[in-house]
Amino acid sequence: MTDHTLTLTDARILSALQQDGRMANQTLADHIGMSASPCWRRVRQLEEHRYIQGYRAVLDRRKIGLGVMVFIRVSIDRHSRTEAQKFEEEVMGLEDVVACYSIGGDADFLLQVVARDLDSFAEFAMTVVRQLPGIKEMQSMFVLKEIKPFTSLPVKPPQVGGA
Repeated sequence: MTDHTLTLTDARILSALQQDGRMANQTLADHIGMSASPCWRRVRQLEEHRYIQGYRAVLDRRKIGLGVMVFIRVSIDRHSRTEAQKFEEEVMGLEDVVACYSIGGDADFLLQVVARDLDSFAEFAMTVVRQLPGIKEMQSMFVLKEIKPFTSLPVKPPQVGGA
């Protein structure tokens, strides 16, 4: 397996592990129709080649007291590499920002933020986000209902190639 080519078996392993990262190796092997030892070796290769970057628990944000989710579109003043880098570095240290994307279009960044309630979000937005370096404009979009939250990436089997 190279760093750039997934086999059909690899795709099936990745899909299964995204659904249940705690799946026992024997269960995984049975699920994809191979014996345990080769399955274990394949999983280790996928980890070594960084297709699998880690294992996590998926939490219910509401049950841990994070009832509000907001997307914030941010435009920065200057579009120099230095200004963008400074903004990115600051955002990396904010635990309420659970995801950040550099985007094209009429904004520069999209932040995904969680908060306990609207008051907590308002405080965070005004005292933290508004103070980030280079912010020209920000627009908040409140999530009213999660219809299809992120759970996994689609792993497409290869068009051609081996097992």
